[in-house]
Amino acid sequence: MGYTGPMRSFDVVVLGAGSAGENLAADLADAGRSVALVASGLVGGECPYLACMPSKAMLRSAEVRALARTTPDLGATSRPLELDGDDEAWTAAVRRRDEIARHQDDHASAEDLVGRGVTLVRGRGRVARPGVVEVEGEAGEELGWTDLVVATGSRAVVPPIDGLDGVPTWTSDEALTSPERPRSLVVMGGGAVGCELSQVYARFGVEVTLVEAAPRVVPNEEPAVGDHLGAALEASGVGLRLGTKVVGAGPGPRGAELRLDDGAVVVGARVLVAVGRRPNVDDLGLEHLGVEPRPGGLQLDQRCHVVGQAHVWAAGDVTGVGPYTHTANYQARVIVANLLGGDAVADYRAIPRAVYTDPPVAGVGLTEASAAEQGVEVVTAAFDVSNTARAASEGSTGGCLVLVADRRRRVLVGASAVGLHADSWIGQALVAVRAEVPLATLLEVVQPFPTFGEAYFPALQELATQLE
Repeated sequence: MGYTGPMRSFDVVVLGAGSAGENLAADLADAGRSVALVASGLVGGECPYLACMPSKAMLRSAEVRALARTTPDLGATSRPLELDGDDEAWTAAVRRRDEIARHQDDHASAEDLVGRGVTLVRGRGRVARPGVVEVEGEAGEELGWTDLVVATGSRAVVPPIDGLDGVPTWTSDEALTSPERPRSLVVMGGGAVGCELSQVYARFGVEVTLVEAAPRVVPNEEPAVGDHLGAALEASGVGLRLGTKVVGAGPGPRGAELRLDDGAVVVGARVLVAVGRRPNVDDLGLEHLGVEPRPGGLQLDQRCHVVGQAHVWAAGDVTGVGPYTHTANYQARVIVANLLGGDAVADYRAIPRAVYTDPPVAGVGLTEASAAEQGVEVVTAAFDVSNTARAASEGSTGGCLVLVADRRRRVLVGASAVGLHADSWIGQALVAVRAEVPLATLLEVVQPFPTFGEAYFPALQELATQLE
């Protein structure tokens, strides 16, 4: 670009103002480092404005809406959604969603960063040459750096399906900022985003069909978990088309017609594409540093350096490691510690996974299938959560807990769960996997009564029996 103006130099320049970049920049500034944060989008990234927070707001509203249909009096706290029609309830839910997402206004977050000493630069940044980032924006300039952190996030994947570009489609970002409640919706993808939004729309009276190529939803979790969630989605009104995929699309009288590989056709006023995300590694100028970006994300060492680069770091979705806000924040903490003179090492064995449907799904570590792929010999045990006293007292439809233990080391290496509050009681497994707590010790843990945590004991007993 060839900027000729004066160049400002910093200890650290951060590309990307998502969760990782925002927190990392603030923490380094608090520690006295000079930091420039280059933001091509909203400060805080997608999570607070376009993803995590608006989706959880809509899930809660959908849950209240479903309860309002089946429970005569839910009390004052739920009355805003106890409305006569789905349109009216949807409008109230969207209003609440947008308030929680701050109407995509990042002014407060930006002010906080600047107040903590971060230099916020609006625009798109890319490496111009070693030690220099150029920023394309209203006030284009060059920024000098001693250390560079790449935290540019990810974007939704839209598969190259014939005709898909000719029908009304949404990505999750678009769905979670639109006020529209379509008459019918086809959801492509049975992962976290597809399952969550399918349940939201179905509970507000939308005819929803979810298409997933795998034989069950959330296919990366244990089969029993996916089966249970699939049944819950169907009970919410979601039509499931499993074990098949979309091979073609075209316009139709109702909006879109999608052809499946089993010969069937599904129709919807709109299509929600939720088949995954791709790290934003393109056109960052990293080739000037000798870094060859991979489609799956930047390759890191244990300290979160980009491999082979002593002064280039990466965090968040751009790394392709556990695409969750909590992973991004964890990597940011590791980088901050190392930039401040520490020797922190990232350990991803116990990164939690969660799907915030009703009931929620949660997991950590290895499943039986992923253990086999890694050559780890394991034993597994399952317990029906409906057999806990807490499930009976809550009137819940139960769920299940599946534990995976390393046969040789006799420690827990994975857990998958589905059931009321599973995203909370999975915490016991997180600690056990991360700390490699012996199964014998876990069996001695006294669970409070009545809680869903009591599901662990019989599953652990079964593991111990198998290991004997």
